[in-house]
Amino acid sequence: MNTAVAQKVQVPDIAAQVTYAMRIMGVSPIPRNYELFYEAYIGSNPKLTRELAALGSKASQEELDEIGGQYFGHHHGATAIDGAHTRIAGELEGLLRLLKQEQTSLESYNKLLDETFVRINGKSTTSVDIIKSVIGVLTEATGDTINQGKEMVQNVAQKSIEMDIVRKELDEYKRIANTDSLTQLSNRRAFDDRLSAIYNSTMSRNVTALILADIDHFKKINDTYGHPVGDKILASVGSLIRANVRKDILVARTGGEEFAMIVEGNTEEEAMAIAERIRIALEHTPFKNSKTGVNYGPITISLGFCMASWAEGPGELYSKADIALYCAKNGGRNRTMPFEDGMKKDFSKSWLIYRK
Repeated sequence: MNTAVAQKVQVPDIAAQVTYAMRIMGVSPIPRNYELFYEAYIGSNPKLTRELAALGSKASQEELDEIGGQYFGHHHGATAIDGAHTRIAGELEGLLRLLKQEQTSLESYNKLLDETFVRINGKSTTSVDIIKSVIGVLTEATGDTINQGKEMVQNVAQKSIEMDIVRKELDEYKRIANTDSLTQLSNRRAFDDRLSAIYNSTMSRNVTALILADIDHFKKINDTYGHPVGDKILASVGSLIRANVRKDILVARTGGEEFAMIVEGNTEEEAMAIAERIRIALEHTPFKNSKTGVNYGPITISLGFCMASWAEGPGELYSKADIALYCAKNGGRNRTMPFEDGMKKDFSKSWLIYRK
């Protein structure tokens, strides 16, 4: 059981470095530009990083938005979302208008019933002419009300269908916004949301683990075979991880060649078994070009994990899992290590260890 308080880890200020890069390039400090540069900085999408670098120091907003629209359709495509919002507002307004019309129709029908009741009480109930007149009026009014009701039902049903279509469009925008374009896994945004939610409840912390994984020697792969091959390997590794865990486990690509899994409902031993299953499966997976015969392997992965109960919050949980991953790398790679008290991470060397 890890009870000791971990030493405070000094984390590099990525935000400051991203802001500095934007400033020296003369890029407007607006949210969509910041996300573009942040994703390029952490290396979550090598193609994005290369395209952004190719713009040089005089990138126009139009050029930045074009790249952003390609990789981040969730907000660079804000026009589509705004359009969907406008359509929903329009459908709701139309629905309210229909309901008000129905209310007016029912109020008129009730008024007619009241007037008819007064007429019947004011005359002899044996008068055949009065009864016939009342029946005629009520029949006509009831028929009109029924027809209006049927039309109302049809209109409301149509509005519901149209609103459901827009809702599905918005769900798709949200899915795209939370998906890594290269691996089709969850992205850093979706991961951060789920990570922070772990500490909303104290009940599940003892059976929740954060597993971080990093492909070994990935820089060498990119340098030797090129980024297109590296991208294919990233996608393949992501698919392999996804295939070796339960559907309810969130699997995300959090940057460059790093992946993360949030495992809920499992003990420390079971989290270790899940991580080892992934490591062994990848170790025995061939990476060979079927056309050229070039063998890119072996491809291995290092993993570190921490139980949520060993940390006070999401930031500390991530730091401890990252330290465990660092120790797995520093200990020889191609291994899984849980966080243990006393583990330390030398940030002055971590960049080289992760990328050699």
